[in-house]
Amino acid sequence: MLMQGFDNGVLPLLGYAMLALAVAAFVLALLAREDAYRAADKQTKTFWLVILGVTVLVDFFLGMLFLQIAGLVASIVFFVDVRPALKQVSGGGNRRRGGSSSDGPYGPYNGGR
Repeated sequence: MLMQGFDNGVLPLLGYAMLALAVAAFVLALLAREDAYRAADKQTKTFWLVILGVTVLVDFFLGMLFLQIAGLVASIVFFVDVRPALKQVSGGGNRRRGGSSSDGPYGPYNGGR
């Protein structure tokens, strides 16, 4: 009884979550510039698009748990390692909205006044 509830309730939700993560990673990989991958010293854009595209297809059509877990690892590696490096190279990291050029990391710098 408990396994039936797990098979009918939790596993499909996990599958949808893995699919959403893979689709988000694929779209972000698609939007990044090709030269950013080289500048960040990561694999090529084509490599990541193929890996993440296969992950989306496996998650959507096949549903084989071993391949889904491998795709989940690839998606996590993209989000944790590749995407921050691409943002840093592309100038997308650590931007703050507003503020002055004299603002320090803990607030405005007033020169000791």
